[in-house]
Amino acid sequence: MTTAPDNAGIDPRSPRFGAAITTVLLALTIVLTLIPATWVVGIVLLAVIVVLFAIGGIAGIRRHPYGAIFRRFVRPRLAPPAELEAPEPPTFAQQVGLFVTAVALLLAMLGVPYAAPIGAAVALIAAFLNAVFDVCIGCLLYVWLVRAGVFRPRRSIA
Repeated sequence: MTTAPDNAGIDPRSPRFGAAITTVLLALTIVLTLIPATWVVGIVLLAVIVVLFAIGGIAGIRRHPYGAIFRRFVRPRLAPPAELEAPEPPTFAQQVGLFVTAVALLLAMLGVPYAAPIGAAVALIAAFLNAVFDVCIGCLLYVWLVRAGVFRPRRSIA
């Protein structure tokens, strides 16, 4: 992970907390969209997940509702983080999640069979890796794209 100055960084445990919640919601989405009687409920849940990714990816990771829950209820019970991380990689990860889930939702609404559970499964794998193993696929992708010169970071990336 990358580090950022104290005034600009985020607690790295916050995105992991959000990833844990997202993992549960995506698993539920997969189950609901595989059962014909609950498909509509699963699609509505997928739409909610798309909106949550949009908030994190467009407004920024600091404005994500899970971050607010983490800051209010979880962080006060924890020791301060050893270091803070730059918000850009997790924000980019939210954008990747937005893309994957929005495409799955769109394809499902167009009638593509199994688009919703497959898209949710792809996003679930990334969320699970982040929540359980602290491996943020979107964050790694962000660093690789910066190093490849595809786009410039707002601050230096180690």
